Amino acid sequence: MFDPVLSRTIRPLLKACARPLVKAGISADQVTIAGFVIGILAVPALAYEQYTLALVLILINRISDGLDGAVARITQTSDAGGYLDISLDFIFYSAIPFGFLLADIQQNAVAAGFLMLTFMGTGATFLAFAVLANKRGIVNPSYPNKSLHYMGGLTEGFETIAAFVIFCLWPQWFWFTALLFAGLCWLTALTRLWAGYRTLQTNLSLDPGKE
Repeated sequence: MFDPVLSRTIRPLLKACARPLVKAGISADQVTIAGFVIGILAVPALAYEQYTLALVLILINRISDGLDGAVARITQTSDAGGYLDISLDFIFYSAIPFGFLLADIQQNAVAAGFLMLTFMGTGATFLAFAVLANKRGIVNPSYPNKSLHYMGGLTEGFETIAAFVIFCLWPQWFWFTALLFAGLCWLTALTRLWAGYRTLQTNLSLDPGKE
């Protein structure tokens, strides 16, 4: 929900941080992979209930997710880099609830499992529309620098990060906050499903030669 505004606000800072990486010969893909590996290390940290460490690793991952795009824009953006970035992002998103599941299976299993199912809903509606939007030349002016068509919603990147921070700060309430966040994510998935269907249906009616 806040991603377009935040993206414009922090882009100059990310660009400034990316310049030393470019000078050092570090590529955007290398930043993506390093950030993913660091983020995945949050899973064992969560499993051992090291929530402060997990939070630090999660935040580094999210900072890396912004830096790789900044590095790519300074050097050269590519579909391959965008594909790598979004694929690893979705794996990371589902890995964090799994870490909380491992931390307390009895209390967190249902909430963590439901949240992972929910991420499948938001991810599927997001990625499926991105593929077809690209096929039909549908643009999104809110995210002009993204490799894929970014369909907005109530819960986007900022809201997901905020939820992960809350999970780590108050892990004893994970089951409750995860279910609450999952409900918001389902609103996002359902609105994306409806908006995407209507957009593609309208686009098809404007150009009946496309299938």
